[in-house]
Amino acid sequence: MRIALIQGHPDPAGGHFCHALAGAYLEAARAAGHEVRTVEVARLDFPLLGSAAEWQSGAPPAAIGAAQQTIAWAQHLVFVFPLWLGDVPARLKGFLEQALRPGFAIGESEERRMGKKLLKGRSARLVVTMGMPAFFYRAWYRAHSVKSLARNVLGFCGVHPVSASLVGTVDSPTARQRALAKVRALGKTAK
Repeated sequence: MRIALIQGHPDPAGGHFCHALAGAYLEAARAAGHEVRTVEVARLDFPLLGSAAEWQSGAPPAAIGAAQQTIAWAQHLVFVFPLWLGDVPARLKGFLEQALRPGFAIGESEERRMGKKLLKGRSARLVVTMGMPAFFYRAWYRAHSVKSLARNVLGFCGVHPVSASLVGTVDSPTARQRALAKVRALGKTAK
């Protein structure tokens, strides 16, 4: 399977648990014979969009164009990112706004209809780290930000199904080892 692994941690220096998780997925997927290309969002040079006109008709920066080629090539998208202030980090959100533009992710729409979903045929996995226990995020916060990314961003472009792996209590060595093992199994099976 062709996999685009999108590292969404905003620190370009690396060394965070998100980087370890992405590395474990990458290693297991390649060992199982899957093709994997990576996108390091924190290392891309792009401005934030400031208007609907920029999003609809502006040309994406070169770094975003290269990331779009990786997304177009892939059959499966894997996003690894930390939960920040209850949502995806701003840098990852800015990347998604730049990359998932009309003409690439969303096609022309007929009057009063949704645009054509140009990323149909792709699946996705969201690997989300957080300090709180994952069950608490699901139960108390209803995992709204993850659901929003799956439905309102990726689903809007045709990516389906979108699965989520929530990695809670990341300060616990036991939780980290469990999460790394789970992510290796996901990489091996390209899920």
